[in-house]
Amino acid sequence: MAGSIDELGRRLKDERQRLAKALAQMRASAPPMGEAKEGSPYGKKEEGATEAFELEKRLALEKRLMTLLSEVEHALEKLKDGTYGLCDICGGPVEMARLEVLPQATLCLGCKAKQERSAKGRLPSR
Repeated sequence: MAGSIDELGRRLKDERQRLAKALAQMRASAPPMGEAKEGSPYGKKEEGATEAFELEKRLALEKRLMTLLSEVEHALEKLKDGTYGLCDICGGPVEMARLEVLPQATLCLGCKAKQERSAKGRLPSR
């Protein structure tokens, strides 16, 4: 199992690097805020709506990348602390098959299912 944990740690480090690079590229390629563009043939309202939509889409993707990066960082901290593979809620083992599919998983299947069920009745947070 130690070989498997080492392999999962390597995958987590690779994923951290990939996510950080994607986030940096996204931020570098973002147009400066308030930069004026050439006029739209459809008028200012349509141009503004399109720009707002693109900004919202980019911000949502950036937020998702930051969340994924945070999850990977948390898993790497657990690896360093010797608690990797243990559920954050119940302290029991996270199934190896789950870790192989999702190395940043920090909840066992039982606790994850409970978390999903309890979140179903809530409105999504923004």
